[in-house]
Amino acid sequence: MRLKLIAVAVAALVPVVTMLGYNEIAMRQQRNDEVQALAAQAARQASSEVERIVEGLRSLLVAITSMPAVRHLDTAACNEALASLAANVPNIRTIFVLRPDGSAVCGSAPMLAGASFADRGYFRDAVASKGFVVGGYTKSRISDAAVLPLAMPLLDGDTVTAVVVSGIRLDWLQNRITERGVPHGNAVTIADGSGTIVARVPLPEKFVGTIIPDAFQQLIHADRPGVIEVESQDGTQRVLGYRPIALPASPLYVSAGFSTTEAFAPINRATITNVLGIVGGALISLILALFIGSRFILVPISRIATVMDKRKAGDAVARTGMRPTDELHAVGAALDNLLDELDCRRIQNEKAEEERMLLVRELAHRVKNGFALVQAIARQTFARSDPSQYKSFSERLTALASTYDLILSKEGSAAQIRQVIGSALRAHSAAPNRISHDGPDVVLAADLALPLSLILHELATNATKYGSLSVEEGRVTISWKEEDGHVILLWQESGGLAVATPTRRGFGSVLIERAFPAAAQATSNAEFHPDGLIFRLSFRFAEQVASPDVHGRRDDEGAHA
Repeated sequence: MRLKLIAVAVAALVPVVTMLGYNEIAMRQQRNDEVQALAAQAARQASSEVERIVEGLRSLLVAITSMPAVRHLDTAACNEALASLAANVPNIRTIFVLRPDGSAVCGSAPMLAGASFADRGYFRDAVASKGFVVGGYTKSRISDAAVLPLAMPLLDGDTVTAVVVSGIRLDWLQNRITERGVPHGNAVTIADGSGTIVARVPLPEKFVGTIIPDAFQQLIHADRPGVIEVESQDGTQRVLGYRPIALPASPLYVSAGFSTTEAFAPINRATITNVLGIVGGALISLILALFIGSRFILVPISRIATVMDKRKAGDAVARTGMRPTDELHAVGAALDNLLDELDCRRIQNEKAEEERMLLVRELAHRVKNGFALVQAIARQTFARSDPSQYKSFSERLTALASTYDLILSKEGSAAQIRQVIGSALRAHSAAPNRISHDGPDVVLAADLALPLSLILHELATNATKYGSLSVEEGRVTISWKEEDGHVILLWQESGGLAVATPTRRGFGSVLIERAFPAAAQATSNAEFHPDGLIFRLSFRFAEQVASPDVHGRRDDEGAHA
């Protein structure tokens, strides 16, 4: 019962847990969509800022190509102008003007003699494309600092006459991204076309100058921006928004990642709080369910069960003493009323049984008196004229009286089946050879011996009234055998009057069908032949039967009554 009470408490919590679970899933899905949108927006903003920086420097280089000193390749005037300009632009380190062969014309800082930029990829790309070029991660030959080179060709018609070269200071770019502020756990990465990282937050000292792993290279040259969930190089699980360099006006790859741990931290804390609340509520519910259930359910049920056990053990005065204050107490009160009613009926039945037994004893006494009176009349009538016939008549009358004693007393004891048959048939024939019986020795318990005796007496009475024993030439043969724990008995009449199947059932037929207890598994069958009755009876004797049951089942009709 306690388990059932717990099950009820748990069932009451199921809707709450289901609702919280649904809200949890919905909140996480909503938060995931928000984080993806934020990651895409952060990548777009970072990319836009980089584009503005590059576009500003492009405009600067266009302005430099318009300077007369640069267009006329006037080294002295060009050096002075570029030095003055570079000093006022903090995000670049140097500016140089190079001939198409890569040699220097002028610059904002002294250049080593014989230095050439012809081997630089960005320089060759600018000469070949005759347009603005953003190079990749490069170590400056002048300052040995990391820069992101920019190149703008100076055209005379369709001919490249010079190339203006500068470079974004990567330390400045790194500071610019850091100053924008990146929340804890998040990350911003800027890389060139080859995948070399030029700026990163956090851990720039670990990642700047390294190449993005092959697993993420396809993002750099993707057809369109996107959002994916990845494990970053620093081992953090992030939702990553990225902007590839394939986009128009996007010279660099930019990505912004949001830490899933940080993004879902409020929801995780709320989940932990909800789980603790559910667990606490469940414990309190279970405790209350057990306490209330024990107080208002288990105790009354136990009380009712105890009274029933005491009643079963014979305590006739056991009562619950409950009042119908609720459903269970109403059951207890109803049980008390039922027990009171059963006690009243028991007392009435005992009185009725006493009266019945008195009537039975009176009936037995009157039957014996009747037999005694018949015997006295017979003695007075026949004793002097034919003493031998009187003696036989007296013995049969005494045997018949003893049979009535057995029927009326309902008492008996274990006996051999041969003795039971002999005792039951003693009063029905003065000639021993008219009734013969044969079979193995089988010991019958009292609850089997009595019904067998009653059936044999009924069969013999019917044979005396209607069957083979009603004439001098008639015979009765009784045989039995033992088979698989059953006694199979055959009663066969011969030499008597012709018999026919009875048209109605008398008390004798009912007695034959129901005499044995149900545990004996008794079956019977009567066949009415012109030569006489053949009656077959089978019953189990291997087990002791507890008590006779006059309502046992029978398959076929008994003999005629």
